[in-house]
Amino acid sequence: MLLVGGIVYKVSSASPQPVAPDMANAGAAGGRAPDITSMSPRERFDRLFNRIMQASEQGDSLQVAQFTPMALGAYQQLDTRDADARYHAAVIHLQIGDLEPARALADTILAESPGHLFAYVIRGTAARIEGNPAAQARAEREFLAHYPAEMAKKRVEYADHGPVLEEFKGEAEKR
Repeated sequence: MLLVGGIVYKVSSASPQPVAPDMANAGAAGGRAPDITSMSPRERFDRLFNRIMQASEQGDSLQVAQFTPMALGAYQQLDTRDADARYHAAVIHLQIGDLEPARALADTILAESPGHLFAYVIRGTAARIEGNPAAQARAEREFLAHYPAEMAKKRVEYADHGPVLEEFKGEAEKR
């Protein structure tokens, strides 16, 4: 999901002024919102997550704020939560500057999958947002230390979020 690629940059930059949504585009591509009531909890969560990421890329903080509670509610309704779902929920929390729940999700990812790269991306991004260079450097070092072994596992979620991982890796290697 390329939409997530900009999240590390977006959440660490200054918050944009609220932008009123373009009501002509408030729904799906055809102008009409999809009926999410007929979707599975995971489909609902993914759809809402994508909507938030699109709104964020467009600088539409009003839509981000509007759809965040719905997305996090859909996350709570999931029967199972894998690393990808936890990562998406953490990114939503990071989007709104809610760092502690994002860090808790990173901890859960690591508890279930020690060395999972998403946890270090979340921790590093949270540290960057709060202006904690020591914590950011620690997350980057841990990411780089685990990167070769984790990438060798060929996890589906790593392929899905390749641009995010490569961007984080590039920034970590620069420091």
